Amino acid sequence: MLAAPHRAVPLPKLHRRNSTLASSHHHEPHHRRFPLLPGMERHKQAVGRIAAAVRGFFDRKEPYRIFHGSTNSTRPRPGAGVVDISALGHVVSVDRVARTALVEPNVPMDRLVERTLRDGLVPPVVMEFPGITAGGGFAGTAGESSSFRHGFFDQTVNYVEMVLGNGDVVRASAEERPDLFRAAAGAVGTLGITTLMELRLVEAKKWVRTTYHRTSSVAEAIAKVRAETRNPANDYVDGILFSKDHGVVVTGQMTDDKPADRTAQIFSRARDPWFYLHVQERTRNLRATSESSTEQPYTTTDYLPLAEYLFRYDRAGFWVGAEGWTYFKYVPFNRFFRWLLDDFMHTRMLYRALHASGESARFVVQDLALPYDKAEQFVDYAVDNFSIWPLWLCPLKQTAPPTFHPYAATPGSLESPRREEAQESLNIGLWGWGPSNHELFIEKNRALEDKLMELGGRKWLYAHTYYPEKDFWRVYDNKTWYDALRQKYHADTLPSVYDKVRIDVEAARRDRQRWKLSAKSIWPLGGLYGIWKSILSRDYLLHRHAAWKYKGQ
Repeated sequence: MLAAPHRAVPLPKLHRRNSTLASSHHHEPHHRRFPLLPGMERHKQAVGRIAAAVRGFFDRKEPYRIFHGSTNSTRPRPGAGVVDISALGHVVSVDRVARTALVEPNVPMDRLVERTLRDGLVPPVVMEFPGITAGGGFAGTAGESSSFRHGFFDQTVNYVEMVLGNGDVVRASAEERPDLFRAAAGAVGTLGITTLMELRLVEAKKWVRTTYHRTSSVAEAIAKVRAETRNPANDYVDGILFSKDHGVVVTGQMTDDKPADRTAQIFSRARDPWFYLHVQERTRNLRATSESSTEQPYTTTDYLPLAEYLFRYDRAGFWVGAEGWTYFKYVPFNRFFRWLLDDFMHTRMLYRALHASGESARFVVQDLALPYDKAEQFVDYAVDNFSIWPLWLCPLKQTAPPTFHPYAATPGSLESPRREEAQESLNIGLWGWGPSNHELFIEKNRALEDKLMELGGRKWLYAHTYYPEKDFWRVYDNKTWYDALRQKYHADTLPSVYDKVRIDVEAARRDRQRWKLSAKSIWPLGGLYGIWKSILSRDYLLHRHAAWKYKGQ
């Protein structure tokens, strides 16, 4: 899910820099036990500067936020005192024998994959958008198509280095400060600043044998996803619901073998199809798995180069990019214009345009975890109230509570809280235009949160979150545990999870009123302004020249 971040901390408007080096005791306890690797001296100095800045805020008892340099969040971007950690964007080292990588938090997935593939390795969980960072994956929630096997991204991390709220630099792992290690995963940076992590890696194969299983109902698709997670041959499982009677469950198996008569299926070039449209077309005329007829097969298979599989949803941001054609309603949605506008259809550019245009205020970007037996009921509710298709299905191996990660539990309500028992769960991705009326947008999003609680689910916290504070802490009923950790690890000068993720409804109303008085509210000026701002970022060059893209052999 978006992760990501959906998955990352909001990008602030203002930031302050403090270049004073921290005293050596802030970082020496961790590094003195290990020889300095290439790049580690640079890392050590950067962390020293960050620790000094944090110490200054702590001594002044002044709150601050963290500047990463980019975001995949759709939450508003607040201004405040900020600690700049944007320099921490390097893969420090890869150990081929130990199958680990030392990674700084701002390393995006595309650079991480490019680096590890040079040693024949790959992270077991890779977020589908190339710009999502390792730090965002750890501090946020990142559940992907391999998460049914490996769990969320943070469950592939051996240890993290963190700057605490008082400027101390510490290490946290399952053996050392395990309470901090467990709690910081998913706590959106509110227990300290992650500055380094050691990731586990797995052997990479050349190809992903990708099979598309056609289904004819929501119930069938959900059951098929669950069944495929129990097939030990599968490395990846997810699904797409195009409608109530056209679903596709996608399974992937890494392999070094590809039949000589099969060509590689590519999705990264401007002339290539978008992944979801390709899947829809390939399965349109297939029979469903439940049908007894043998005249027509219910599966079809492609061979994708590994990195092409991992980033298959980058172009169009799953299918969110197609909503640009809804906004620019006179531009034909056809292969020619998708090719012509390809630079704007990669996720980095899409996020910049969405924020700059002001349209993120009415865009529904929600990932929601449900118990399997409630997933169909939730799909019916979401479709009836939002009319958004397609929907994404992603099976998850859960983190047991207490945690800020989403998980499925016994259904309940705010008046009658449920029992906190982690179950198998299914991520449903709901992404598309919401109501243009701002009050109705708030009302529907708030009702969505109540419905999720009723059905025993939780949502990702990267997107719009409308719970009043008392309701939020009833849903995430771990406040005593969390507050004790914040006090223990000197995190009082950092915003809390609720402070970080909540939408201030009154402020949002005022912002919307100001937007209505601006030129950006006049169609199509807002959209054109978003495009212009994305061009200025030059992020399109990252996609044009990406080293992970398949070049052929």
